Amino acid sequence: MEFKDFLALLHPILAVAIVFPMLGVVLNMAWQTMQRRKQIAIDTKSKIPPVVGPEHVKAGRILSGSVVGVTLLGLAYPIFEHILSKDVWSKNSFQVIFIVLMFVATIASLVMLYRATPALWRGIFATLTGTGLVILGTQDGVYRRTNEWYWSHYYIGIAAALIMVFSLAIIEDIYKDRSNRWRTIHVILNSIAVLLFLGQGMTGTRDLLEIPLNWQKPYIYTCDFANKTCPKP
Repeated sequence: MEFKDFLALLHPILAVAIVFPMLGVVLNMAWQTMQRRKQIAIDTKSKIPPVVGPEHVKAGRILSGSVVGVTLLGLAYPIFEHILSKDVWSKNSFQVIFIVLMFVATIASLVMLYRATPALWRGIFATLTGTGLVILGTQDGVYRRTNEWYWSHYYIGIAAALIMVFSLAIIEDIYKDRSNRWRTIHVILNSIAVLLFLGQGMTGTRDLLEIPLNWQKPYIYTCDFANKTCPKP
């Protein structure tokens, strides 16, 4: 492995070391929070401590930020690898500056989303963060697998990240809404997100098997992928 190959592994390393363990913590706390709420609703004394609710929110905020951060890292490597290998700076310096500014703006919007309290500003910063993810995902170098979008690591990952951004934006509304409408939306969307995370685990493993090491690329990319044949050495 070369240094470039190690950099490519930072995205899956952080996903395995941080995102998926945090997902397990959040799911466990979500289940306990729901059970406690049901027990209290029927006037039953719950053995689940009241702190589980706030801890679930805290862990959920960490999970959401981790997912967006890992997504940005996963986009950054192929984008900047393409810029360096294709010498994009000398051909179109404006595009490189735009990409750098988009990364900065997306990260700044995510930070401000954590800090915002009014619903209007939460909506604005959530929209800016999601827009930044989508725009960065359209840049050259990103392995999108558009012909199989329904089984694409990129599209599934962007969908999961957008759900996390939306979840961050509605936290305040969940606790203010007595009709539980926002809570229901939160449960439905995050149940979908769990399925997307499972898909990420499978598609990510597949892509790691398919993407060759840096020194192998000149040989691998001469293969005929449709007919599953490679030229003899």
